[in-house]
Amino acid sequence: MNKKHLLVLSAPSGGGKSTIAKKLLSEFSNLKLSVSATTRAMRPGEENGVQYYFMTKEEFKLGIQNHDFVEYEEIFDNFYGTPKREIEESVKTGKCILFDIDVKGAMSIKRAFPDDSLLIFITPPDLQTLESRLRNRMTESEEQIKTRLNRAAMEMSEMDKFDKIVVNDILEEAISEAMEIVRTNLAVE
Repeated sequence: MNKKHLLVLSAPSGGGKSTIAKKLLSEFSNLKLSVSATTRAMRPGEENGVQYYFMTKEEFKLGIQNHDFVEYEEIFDNFYGTPKREIEESVKTGKCILFDIDVKGAMSIKRAFPDDSLLIFITPPDLQTLESRLRNRMTESEEQIKTRLNRAAMEMSEMDKFDKIVVNDILEEAISEAMEIVRTNLAVE
């Protein structure tokens, strides 16, 4: 089996994908996080070019016109996308790339790189657990939480399109399972 170079993690907002992604990035030396572009506001502690490339809606729309993105999506009145240059630069240096993106973005990566992408869906055990996690983060309004929960139901209905599914009930077990999937299927060191 040929080992893949593109790892896509998707999950509903609050599903734990960012926590699992951080652990995978710390464990595998040639795994690099793809930094997405977004028009959403920067959260406390975030830096431009680290968590995201923060752009205005006008800059993002110009990037769409110039075909600068492998995939992009408008979610919750903001744009998110994967710059082509992220993949091109990593491929040149022999690194594997981890994408922390939504379900639609994951399907776009799979269409663009069907033989070199591994898609893992991180799911909470149920929507009640997800709601509790969203409320505990205290980063969204009540309206945003309801919107995210509605979207989560849609995203969870798409998880059968992924190569692997990891249930994040006990975080340490979910991390261990994700690490084993990556070790088995990705060209990591």
